[in-house]
Amino acid sequence: MVTPPARGGWVILLSFLFALMLSALPMPELFVWARPEWVGLTLIYWALALPHRVGPWYGWVIGLLLDILQGSLLGIHAFSLALMAFIVIKLHRRMRMFPLPQQALLVLVLVGIHQILLQWAQELAGTGSDSLAFLLPALVSAVLWPWVFVVLRGLRRALGVR
Repeated sequence: MVTPPARGGWVILLSFLFALMLSALPMPELFVWARPEWVGLTLIYWALALPHRVGPWYGWVIGLLLDILQGSLLGIHAFSLALMAFIVIKLHRRMRMFPLPQQALLVLVLVGIHQILLQWAQELAGTGSDSLAFLLPALVSAVLWPWVFVVLRGLRRALGVR
């Protein structure tokens, strides 16, 4: 069976660039703890939709860019996003069969793992939080997952990304 050539790599890169911009937008102090993990959501979608194109290397590179952008400990976002992409690729056949609410629960777990790894690194650096508020982005990301999924799927289908 002949596989069609890959198309639309620029759409994938632009979606990650847009997610990085959303991650860098200033927010009111009240909502900083509830900022969704835009980069993580984008990575989960593309690793789920195109596991043969977007994988741990994408997570690693985008994570390094996010580390530089946020001024965090270099490599921690890279490691956790690469791990997230690896888990999604391992579960992508099963995850595709889930309805969106069930996928959102898996997104909650994946982003929660990401947040726990970030919190662990911040604790080692001495800048961690004492409360469980660091898990709030996982909850917000899970709530936003159905909309992110629908928007990125529509973009992928409209532009013929494969």
